[in-house]
Amino acid sequence: MKILVPVRYPLTKNSRSTVERALELKKESEHDDGKGIQLVFLHVDLFQNEGNVSRKQLRREVEREFETGDASYVVRRGFIVEETILDEAASRGADVIVIGRTRSGKLRRALRRLVGNDPDVEEFLRENLDVRLEVVG
Repeated sequence: MKILVPVRYPLTKNSRSTVERALELKKESEHDDGKGIQLVFLHVDLFQNEGNVSRKQLRREVEREFETGDASYVVRRGFIVEETILDEAASRGADVIVIGRTRSGKLRRALRRLVGNDPDVEEFLRENLDVRLEVVG
């Protein structure tokens, strides 16, 4: 089983909770069926934010706080977080995606309702994926 775990770099409180849930799922799944579980940590480096996060930085950040075992670390550049997550899930054949609940401010939520062009990541993934989605927070 493959578990895709999108996180922010540097890790936020919400991302830490997401990692913790993914590790719990891994432990539960290995206990239940004895099969190997692959964790894939993903950071979406948005073009518009001009970030330059490396895979090595992401790995160090996660492993500094958590014992992840034999995990993979991926940094993808993209314009839209939810579409990048969707593409990565499809290319990796993810069985489960663990995401943090979207935390958006009141103004952003109001604009989303008015304009309708700022989709909620959770909602977008639920509508476009046929894999299990775990939402933390």
